[in-house]
Formats: sequence, structure tokens, C-alpha cells
Amino acid sequence: MPLEHNVSLKSYNTFGIEVTAANLLRVDSPQVLRQQLHHLPKPWMILGGGSNVLFTDNFPGTIIKNEIRGRDVLREDQIHVWVKLGAGENWHQAVLWAIENSWGGIENLSLIPGTVGAAPMQNIGAYGVELSSVFESLEALDLQSGSLHTFDAQQCQFDYRYSVFKGALKGQFMILSVILRLSKEPQFNTSYGALKDTLEDMGVQEPTLKAVSDAVIKIRQSKLPDPQIIGNAGSFFKNPSIPSSQFQKLKQANPDLPGYPINEDSVKVPAGWLIERCNWKGIRQGAIGVHDQQALVLVNHGGGNGKDLRRLARDIQASVKDTFGIELSPEVNII
Repeated sequence: MPLEHNVSLKSYNTFGIEVTAANLLRVDSPQVLRQQLHHLPKPWMILGGGSNVLFTDNFPGTIIKNEIRGRDVLREDQIHVWVKLGAGENWHQAVLWAIENSWGGIENLSLIPGTVGAAPMQNIGAYGVELSSVFESLEALDLQSGSLHTFDAQQCQFDYRYSVFKGALKGQFMILSVILRLSKEPQFNTSYGALKDTLEDMGVQEPTLKAVSDAVIKIRQSKLPDPQIIGNAGSFFKNPSIPSSQFQKLKQANPDLPGYPINEDSVKVPAGWLIERCNWKGIRQGAIGVHDQQALVLVNHGGGNGKDLRRLARDIQASVKDTFGIELSPEVNII
């Protein structure tokens, strides 16, 4: 595919930020990238669905747009089926495809925006399930040598919203495809409070893949704004983990502070609760602001720019740090 020049990225990022890439290459196969790899102006950046990125300025190098498609069944046994998904596939459509085929394991991850390739990069998770629980392996291309590499779960070093591709190998590989191990005999995870309540409200007594997916979609649509209507990237910050001793002290001063034990030594605290308690929920500053239904979501009402959103994010971080002594880390990749 030909290299495009001076391309607007407004339609390629869910914040709807108007910035320009000096160059853009659409990649629908590994061969396309390998053929042009050493001729592309640097710096390079891989872009999937643009749902987890905040552009603060024009991009001076080459955006490599991952458009590799494909959904294939590799093998199966009585209990599991192994499916291979192209990294440029829409994640939610892949989830629906699995549900249509009665394969379980990713129904709790319904309606998460973005592409399949982004899923292992940040180990996407929702409502008690993370991608790592069904991940088998992925194939990626080394952007320096052009060689192909396979990574298993251990090599990906999965953690909360983290993989090696956000750490030591950041910017060094382009994910081409992902293999998931799905279940023909689903074990439903409906213990997450909001999911359990929503299923009950829907009158679901015996969960099914579709019912769980529908409930997740209902919850997400009630809490998160549609990027087609108002620019956003979903949750802007990670939920922080703090020492149990710190949580107990904060709990004494704030009896309604929610906390979810990770182990004996640490507790995860909802970032949205912290931000709301610092009175940021619904704040609007010109074209940008904090969503009025979910304080964890920063929004572009139209015409906003990335620099202002980055400044707002930093102000929120400082406020939470001053009030609770907790440091928030962005989940969104700030460019």
C-alpha cells in the first residue's frame, strides 16, 4: 500500500483530537510492512483503533495503521477451541463472533473499544476477567530486523493493564495476530457486583454467554459515553493499588471508601471514586472536561486539544495526591 502524507488523525483516535501525521502506512499483511519497513520515516507508531491514545501534537514520523484481519479456528478438543485473530480485527466484533459460536471466556470483555492487537498490549480486563485468562500466544514483527517472533503468556509478562509491550519492549514490535483458548463449556464469572445486579434486573436466572455479554454492554453503555457522540478513551486512569495499612487509615477518615483486596498486603481502590471525591466529576473547561456520569472518563466535547486534556489529567492527579496521598497513573497512552 502507498505511503500517505499529511494525514489527519481526527477520525483515527476516539478523543477526536485534530492532529496530523506526517506519514501514514496502512498494513493489511506482514508482507506489506516488511517490504517498506526500512524506508519509512521515523519515528514510528503503531495505531489500531485509536481508543487508548491521546495525541498532544502533530506526529512527525510514520503512523503504521494495523489493518490485519482474519478469524480462524486452529484446533479444538472436547473442551476448548483455539482461535487465531488478526490484530486489526475489531475487538468487540471478535467477542460477538465467539458468542455466536458458543465459545466462552471473553464475554465479560464485551464492548471494550479497540482492536485485537491492543488487547494483549495492555491485558484488557473488565468485570472480573482479564485477557490473560484465555491468552495462548501472539505473533509479532520486530520493527528493527523485520523478523517474526511468537510470545507465550509468560513472555508477555502480563499484569494489571500491562504487558512487556508497554514496558521493556515498548515500540519494538507490531502485533500481527493473537491466539486465544476459548471454552466449549463456559464457566461464567458473574460475581462482580454491578454485573450480578444487572443480570438480576434482566431476569436472568441461568446465565448464558449472550446474557452476560448483554449485561456487560448495558452497564458500559450506562456509564461510558459513546465516542461517536462525545470524544473519549474510556477509563483514563488505572485503579491504583495501595498498601493495606494505608487503605485502613484512609478508611477511618472515609468510611465509604471502596477497596478490593489483592492480597494480604495491598488493596485496589477505584480511581473514579477518588476523582469524584475531589469534585472533578462533571467539570467542564471549555471544550474538555470530566464526564458527568463517570469521573474516570475525560472527554472532548468538540474542538478540544490534547495539550489541554493532558493538563487536566495532571491537575486531577495532583488533586488526588494532595487529598488522599495516592498517585494515579494514566491508562491512556499519551503521545
